[in-house]
Amino acid sequence: MSPLLALALATVFAAAAWRAASLTATGALAATLVGGGVLTGAGWGGAAALAAFFVSSSLVSRIDPPARLVGDAKGNRRDHRQVFANGGPAALGALAAHAQPSLALWIATASLAGAAADTWATSVGAWSRTPPRHLLTRRPVAPGTSGGITGLGCLGALGGAVIVAAVAALAGHDSRLLAAAAIGFGGMVVDSALGAVAQGRFRCRACAEPSEWRVHRCGRATTLEGGWRWLDNDGVNAVSTALAALAGWACWAWLSAPSH
Repeated sequence: MSPLLALALATVFAAAAWRAASLTATGALAATLVGGGVLTGAGWGGAAALAAFFVSSSLVSRIDPPARLVGDAKGNRRDHRQVFANGGPAALGALAAHAQPSLALWIATASLAGAAADTWATSVGAWSRTPPRHLLTRRPVAPGTSGGITGLGCLGALGGAVIVAAVAALAGHDSRLLAAAAIGFGGMVVDSALGAVAQGRFRCRACAEPSEWRVHRCGRATTLEGGWRWLDNDGVNAVSTALAALAGWACWAWLSAPSH
């Protein structure tokens, strides 16, 4: 697909998402760039995978039970940092592999499946009747805690990854792309592990509530309690989706080898 056509289509899609209150203004600009990159590199199959991720993730994010959410979440409207963290690796990978459309589609699908798995795990897991457990210590933690997982959330993660992989497989006429669902689920596990170990964990100095940010939503500064101060949730998402993109590349190379 030509870059101009890709950007035009991405602009229309991003504008519609902004009007639907799924993106902020800066998020819409970022989505135009991400969508243009995915469409240019991976074509219509990439567009289908991107649409499957964005539409399904936007819908499932709107069913979060507010009474069970804790912490300092940004909200349901994605800003530019969230868009680049979730879709940037897919776009960059697809552009880097544009000379081999099948590879570009694998990279984009695997990365977007990872992003979908993480979003679905958070949203579906919020409905769990049992408290989440820390991925590494297995101790119960408060809902919304980075690194906390539930069985229901894991099922949601698998569902989100399968949706993206299945749509890409149908659009790209390559049933092997269903394997990207496993890569996406693995990306969610990596995301949770990074959240548990490395992501900055803060607490508001004024109201003593936990937060993922240096400044709490009440406007007061927070105190670092663990992890790396500079690594926030968007950074964790960017790392996990980039690793999923690399795993998609490796899987494509393995399946494309003469012995397979």
